[in-house]
Amino acid sequence: MRIGIGYDIHRLVENRKLILGGIEIPFPLGLEGHSDADALVHSIIDALLGAAALGDIGTHFPVHDPKWKDANSIEMLKIISRMLADKGFAIVNIDANIIAEKPKMLQYIPNMRKNIASASNIDIERISIKAKTNEGLDSSGKGESIASMAVALIE
Repeated sequence: MRIGIGYDIHRLVENRKLILGGIEIPFPLGLEGHSDADALVHSIIDALLGAAALGDIGTHFPVHDPKWKDANSIEMLKIISRMLADKGFAIVNIDANIIAEKPKMLQYIPNMRKNIASASNIDIERISIKAKTNEGLDSSGKGESIASMAVALIE
């Protein structure tokens, strides 16, 4: 058994879609980034890569590579999940927190779980996603960014 931790944060900006867990969430701001900037999926990818000691998301999907410009992060998670399987690892479970003041995430979490379970090729009951606020503290708490933390267990 091996455990990994992942973290990601992106600034909220105008003229971008807000994508989290592969779901487009109606909101006037979106996350700034080279890919679709899905902070939730990025933190999960880093947790999985960390557990397998295979580097981080930037190692596998570098921002200087135009191939990954506006890339779908769920597709990136599929690539990493296959990579782990090819190396003999199985994903046991994923637990993640989304840190955002707005928008409220509760109604989107079931579909986020479905997308992540499908991309990871594991049962949805092995995926946990929670939404938290930062009570008005730091950039996420002030509505300037959205962050995510994830833990993944592999065997």
